[in-house]
Amino acid sequence: MSTDNNQPGGPLSGLRVIELGTLLAGPFCGQLMGDLGAEIIKVEAPGAGDPMRQWGQEKAHGKSLWWPVIARNKKSITVNLRVPEGQKIICDLAAKSDFLLENFRPGTMEKWNLGYAELSKANPALIMIRVSGQGQTGPYAKRAGFGSIGEAMGGLRYVCGDPSNPPSRFGISIGDSLAATFATIGALAALYERNRTGKGQVVDSAIYEAVLAMMESLITEYDQAGYIRERTGPVLPNVAPSNIYPTKDARFLLIAANQDTVFKRLTQAMDQPELAENERYASHAARGRHQAELDDLVASWSAQHTMSELIDILEENGVPAGPIYRAPEMLEDPHFKARQAIIKIMHPQFGELAMQNVVPKLSRTPGKVHSPDPTLGQHNEEIFQGLLGIEDSAIKSLNDADVI
Repeated sequence: MSTDNNQPGGPLSGLRVIELGTLLAGPFCGQLMGDLGAEIIKVEAPGAGDPMRQWGQEKAHGKSLWWPVIARNKKSITVNLRVPEGQKIICDLAAKSDFLLENFRPGTMEKWNLGYAELSKANPALIMIRVSGQGQTGPYAKRAGFGSIGEAMGGLRYVCGDPSNPPSRFGISIGDSLAATFATIGALAALYERNRTGKGQVVDSAIYEAVLAMMESLITEYDQAGYIRERTGPVLPNVAPSNIYPTKDARFLLIAANQDTVFKRLTQAMDQPELAENERYASHAARGRHQAELDDLVASWSAQHTMSELIDILEENGVPAGPIYRAPEMLEDPHFKARQAIIKIMHPQFGELAMQNVVPKLSRTPGKVHSPDPTLGQHNEEIFQGLLGIEDSAIKSLNDADVI
């Protein structure tokens, strides 16, 4: 439904998303869709904006370095959703859009007269994307929910960390990002279905369910065998050798050689081919039973070589291996550079700014980062006048009343 002639190319070009909500779970869905070419109109509170404008572990010149990533490829308008005049603006925008994305506590949109039943009256083709901690239904639906709670209830936190310590967490907000990713999948599935029927629907993505969906056979193992997965640190039980191993130059290399044929190649790389014939290590099950001692053997060998030497040896023998990277190593890696996994954009405040590129890569209609994060209300005039046709005098009245 986008009519913006300046919209960049991409597989979702021509689609419009109204992004409500704040922080990460909803806005990351908006980032993914904007990266692939959709027009993202982000609605923020007048005078305040999304708290993500201030969030982040590190700041430069007092400004967030997370916001430029999550808000790239978006337009910003300001609307007070708590007043009838602001709610009417959202209804009018929804009537001209393909998607409306929100991540408020369930019931909030209905309280503001912005539930799907109301919005779909003017636009039956509207797809409403709803991201929340516990989902839109059920006894926990209206509980406050952050990504960390979803990670805990979805089973991820319990299995993370060293077994000698309490459950740990990831160093990133993985629960929010997973819910946003599943929300994007659901939105595109609903779009495909709409192409057949002409009808929209609600996409309900719960953080705890998104995490649960990634938990492999955890539920089935308990259901059928009474087995409860526990924290295992850097390894998976009975999967060996697959661990982080030391190097001569005090670095760490991840080697994954648990498959029979790959393990045989590893033993050749180690100049110890007899290990592949040893009954203690000859099969996947046997290696699992003797996981700790096998890890010690591999570690003793790896510690005799530098990281560079190990990578060359293992690559020569077809053994999967990779160093543990931080940002500095990513920025210097030739493979990252060749595939443009990290790009640099020109930013009005920071100058040249590095960030991760769009994924996945499409051969014919790739997505791209086409614009930096917007200032608060940067696109008010474009949207209110150009898209909704609101007169100057009416915009002034809305401004005076703190509606926009």
